[in-house]
Amino acid sequence: MADGSSLSALSPSQTHAGTPLRHDWTRQEVETLLNLPFPELLYRAQTLHRQFFDPTEIQISTLLSIKTGGCPEDCAYCPQSSRHEERIKAEKLMAVDGVIAEAKRAKEAGAARFCMGAAWRSPKDHDLETVCSMIEGVKALGLETCVTLGMLDDRQAHRLKDAGLDYYNHNIDTSPEFYGEIISTRTYQDRLDTLSNVRDAGINVCCGGIVGMGEGESDRAGMIASLASMPKHPESVPINLLVKVAGTPLQTAEEVDPIDFVRVIAVARITMPASHVRLAAGRENMTDEAQTLCFLAGANSIFYGERLLTTPNPAATRDRQLLDRLGMNTTVSAK
Repeated sequence: MADGSSLSALSPSQTHAGTPLRHDWTRQEVETLLNLPFPELLYRAQTLHRQFFDPTEIQISTLLSIKTGGCPEDCAYCPQSSRHEERIKAEKLMAVDGVIAEAKRAKEAGAARFCMGAAWRSPKDHDLETVCSMIEGVKALGLETCVTLGMLDDRQAHRLKDAGLDYYNHNIDTSPEFYGEIISTRTYQDRLDTLSNVRDAGINVCCGGIVGMGEGESDRAGMIASLASMPKHPESVPINLLVKVAGTPLQTAEEVDPIDFVRVIAVARITMPASHVRLAAGRENMTDEAQTLCFLAGANSIFYGERLLTTPNPAATRDRQLLDRLGMNTTVSAK
């Protein structure tokens, strides 16, 4: 365990609100943070969290799969891949009216942002136009909009911006070095190119990764360093705990120590203090105590609702009960 004495250059004062954020984090610096004594790590994360956010507020988003299954990619964690032995049956893109109805229900349940996901490598033009109609309809309800549709070129990104899209989700998943162990059908650079196109179009970025895919601590550090070294930090950083799905190559992946997962949340907060850090997939298998530690470590966003695309999510009643027990509030609108 590091004693933290070598981290004087990483003190919170360098990233105090009103001063420039760091965009030059190295893997070694991030790994040193991951190894801080747990009380010190949480203290640093909570200190920065309070400088940029109200620590009692949680931003609520709802995620809907608008086109499920049949994806040609081979992401080892995803049951929507058509390449896996057991896979989810491919479905057609939902009708616009059905999506708007789901968005209304999400707003009534307290969501500030409505996220729509489609299992594509990249969208076709006619499908993109339908998604743009969904975006316009959801925006008309007063909700923020987010979509994840796979890879985008510059023209597609600008079309989504014209429709009023607020956020685009495209995760880097893991470190550049470990990426090839998880996905072979698109490169790490492909992901960065899509993120660049999204940024250039003026759309906010939602980008994070997954913990528990067999990566080492160095890979977790590499993932966070990649995110925190982007020219502009992602506005939302979802940190997912692998949901092991039967029929996927990662169905027997080793369990992650909850304390190690909290460490990743804390370091994401320290290195990207102005971003919303989202406690995303995997909450269904977390205890209330583990989730509470994640909030203390700087997580200030969750997905609300009983499903995340194709995997379970805690019931809304359980989330509400936990937030009430903690005396925490949900934000009316997200940053």
